[in-house]
Amino acid sequence: MAELAGMNSERWRQRAQRASDAFGLVLLLVLTTYVLASLLDNSGWPAVIELGAGTATAVVGLVSAHAGPRIVRPALALGAVALALAAVAALGGARNWLSAGTLIEVALLTAATGAILLRVVSAVQVDSRTILGALSVYAIIGLLFTFLYATVERIQGSPFFGEVANPQSSDFIFFSFTTLTTTGYGDLVPAAQPGRMLAGLEMMIGQIFLVTLVAGLVSLWRPGEGLLRRRARSGGDEPKVS
Repeated sequence: MAELAGMNSERWRQRAQRASDAFGLVLLLVLTTYVLASLLDNSGWPAVIELGAGTATAVVGLVSAHAGPRIVRPALALGAVALALAAVAALGGARNWLSAGTLIEVALLTAATGAILLRVVSAVQVDSRTILGALSVYAIIGLLFTFLYATVERIQGSPFFGEVANPQSSDFIFFSFTTLTTTGYGDLVPAAQPGRMLAGLEMMIGQIFLVTLVAGLVSLWRPGEGLLRRRARSGGDEPKVS
């Protein structure tokens, strides 16, 4: 049994190594989810598709951040539960089941955000993958709040926005990313709490994240440093980096 467990652990380590720091893929999945949420409705089977894309984003993010099997496997199970709840809601039209599945999705995206952020801030050297990791965290935050706003609208039983009686998924994701970037066109405004509080929180997170982490990483990034080191190792000389 111990030998089998060791083989499984080694197999998992090899898979994680192949997928390590694949933050470009994470960012691509975020953009895919963004497009789906912009084009599809936030109810019925389209909501199942959106949750599936969000689950894939969270799981790939966890694997890319070197999260172990004790974290990734429960995340896969929770993602399956979220999809099952959304499917039940699509079959029966019960909004509460979809709300429960969306809350699970928010938890998965939160875990992925934390794991990637920890991987980024603990990186010994800032390279292109580190920058992609930081950008992935920033984009996932926008998705996270998108799902959160839609859940609040379902639970409170009244329109989330004062100007839109029946908001669609495109409204929530547009509002989330304009809030995250503090663009604020003003065409969509939360009608009441807790929407206003969550929007203010997203604004603060967006500003602090860009000003502190992303700007700091970009200032430390030396795009040609890795190439110089590889050339120096192959030539036997020490790299000269200004």
